[in-house]
Amino acid sequence: MASPLQPFLASARDRMEKSLEHFIQETRGIRTGRASAGLVEGIRVDYYGQKSPLNQIATITAPDPRSLVVKPFDPSSLKDIERAIVSSDLGLTASVEGKQIRIAVPPLSEEQRQKLAARCKKLAEEAKVAMRNVRRDVLKEVEQAWRNREGEVTLTEDHVAEAKEEVTKVLHEYEKKVDGALEAKTREILEV
Repeated sequence: MASPLQPFLASARDRMEKSLEHFIQETRGIRTGRASAGLVEGIRVDYYGQKSPLNQIATITAPDPRSLVVKPFDPSSLKDIERAIVSSDLGLTASVEGKQIRIAVPPLSEEQRQKLAARCKKLAEEAKVAMRNVRRDVLKEVEQAWRNREGEVTLTEDHVAEAKEEVTKVLHEYEKKVDGALEAKTREILEV
């Protein structure tokens, strides 16, 4: 028999998973020692009057660890793409080579690496705070369902206590996933 807490736990898992995915997506754009498409794919390009992510209007490849090549689907957008890359806060230089753009990715100094690692740590903490807020909200929903005693499922005081325990287990599980992703990204940033 399914527990009356299943919908609450499923909601908590789903929302925490979204926080984890958001954290991973945010850190993809953080520069590491090597060139990767994730570094520039989110740059917004003014394309026919609309801001579009670079990965939707061009193919991005990393032919070697120190450069990226951007091949636009529409060659007339070369100058707009170059302008967007240069004006981004990534500190990259771009040069047009025929129908493609080559982006040089300079090596990071130790100080820059430390700053980027600290930024990742801050993003991880923000993700954990979001997950703790999910726990708080879900427990509030369980508490309200118990107090209202309406609907097809009736919750007892034991269910409320069990919910606190189960949602906290889910929280710890996702916090470990964030820590693992943070550790991997930090290692990637700090390796020379």
